[in-house]
Formats: sequence, C-alpha cells, structure tokens
Amino acid sequence: MSTHYPPLTCEQMKTILRNLGFQKRVTQGMGTSHEQWIKEMAGRRYKVTVDCPKAPFSQFLIGSMARQAGVTKRVF
Repeated sequence: MSTHYPPLTCEQMKTILRNLGFQKRVTQGMGTSHEQWIKEMAGRRYKVTVDCPKAPFSQFLIGSMARQAGVTKRVF
C-alpha cells in the first residue's frame, strides 16, 4: 500500500463525496450494502457506488470511485 495515498474508511469516503457535491441516493428496500451517491453537473450525471463492508478501501477501489466521480485520484 502506498503511504502517499492511505486507505480510506467509509466515513472518509462519504465526507469526500459530500465535499464534491454528491448526495446520497435514497434506496428503500433494496436489501444491499451498496450506497449510491449522485451528482449532476453540466448536463451529466455522475454516480459513485460505495460498499462500506469493503472498507478500508484499497488504492484500486479509491481510483475506481474517483473515476466514477469524474475526478482524479489526487483530487479525491
């Protein structure tokens, strides 16, 4: 694991998404541990899927979620 980009906890991931302008999608009765975070910007919808039981998130997952959010890993 890289010391430059430490693993992130679920709460840290949610804070990052909130700071980027994402809102948690309300999903009733889906019966899944996955949370979806949505943001619309410039006519485009970004959707990030967060699976908290997989926390702390590896560098691979952090990179994947950053791409889903439309930002670089560094911005994340």
